[in-house]
Amino acid sequence: MSGVGSLVRPDLRGFAGYKSARSESVRGDVWLNANESAWANPADGEGRSRRYPEPQPPALRARLAQLYGVVPEQLLVGRGSDEAIDLLVRALCVPGQDAIVVTPPVFGMYVVCARLQGARIVEIPLVDHEAGFAADLDAIRDAALAQGAKLVFLCSPSNPAGSVIPLEGVAALARALDGRALVVVDEAYAEFADGASATTLLDTHANVAVLRTLSKAHALAAARIGVVIGGAELIAVLQRCQAPYPVPTPCADLALEGLSDAAIAQTRERVAVVRRERERLLYALARIPGVRHVYPSQGNYLLARFSDAEGAFRALLAAGVVVRDQRAAPQLGDALRITIGSPEQNDRVLSALNMQEVAA
Repeated sequence: MSGVGSLVRPDLRGFAGYKSARSESVRGDVWLNANESAWANPADGEGRSRRYPEPQPPALRARLAQLYGVVPEQLLVGRGSDEAIDLLVRALCVPGQDAIVVTPPVFGMYVVCARLQGARIVEIPLVDHEAGFAADLDAIRDAALAQGAKLVFLCSPSNPAGSVIPLEGVAALARALDGRALVVVDEAYAEFADGASATTLLDTHANVAVLRTLSKAHALAAARIGVVIGGAELIAVLQRCQAPYPVPTPCADLALEGLSDAAIAQTRERVAVVRRERERLLYALARIPGVRHVYPSQGNYLLARFSDAEGAFRALLAAGVVVRDQRAAPQLGDALRITIGSPEQNDRVLSALNMQEVAA
């Protein structure tokens, strides 16, 4: 294999995967090739669920490709971004030999998938500046080359830090690692951020892949729809490593409806509200005496440091508000991550924290 295909595990380069009944290009009106039931379940009025789903639902795949500005062959639909991360690690990393690079504090599934695959984990911590956490791209490049990393995971906007990585930095890293590693940009929160997507780099950088999800801005977390976007050669390899029927028909139908023009318009309106509320909450939190620092964010959340994080966490719980405790994460021993809610929900956060300070 050439190009990014050379990064695939040698033992998987000729791997054909499982050929499911739905992958056969045959036509008929009596389907007896998949050992499905001839009768519908009583709970399924239309009887559609007795059939296995399409491995890659064509209409949904086409709509997602249109949404992200790519062609369907550049996109693989799966069970959230989590499955995409797992597929990438399994397809590229030889157990006990290859490594991944991650930038803690960051989303934990990169490390989980690497450990399950037996891949080594190279950590290049984010650098904590007053203006926010930043990725040390020079150190990431050097570590990836020195440690023989096959995958570099960049979370942008970063979870939980909220910071973004400039596209020119991603491009420079991809050039430096060309033929050596795949640079994966996790854009789970891209809809809330300024600037262009890393998908704009795909035509000029074959070793870039992008993760997107419908779980955040599109409010479809329970549908578990995520995608990995990259070169067609990489996508074909990942599909051969994927389970036969990854997207249940009801989930695909819900996602397709949730990506209608009307639904997209509502999503944009909600994103605008979140962005406004993010700024309001940023400045309001910073004025609360017990809040040591609030980091600017390009996601739908804010990371805040507290003089008494345990007290703040408990005060919020007492008010019925659940936030993410980040104190076990590297560099975040005094921090909580607060998702941007509705204006009313955000008011409850501020009220609870202000009341804690009054009580203290």
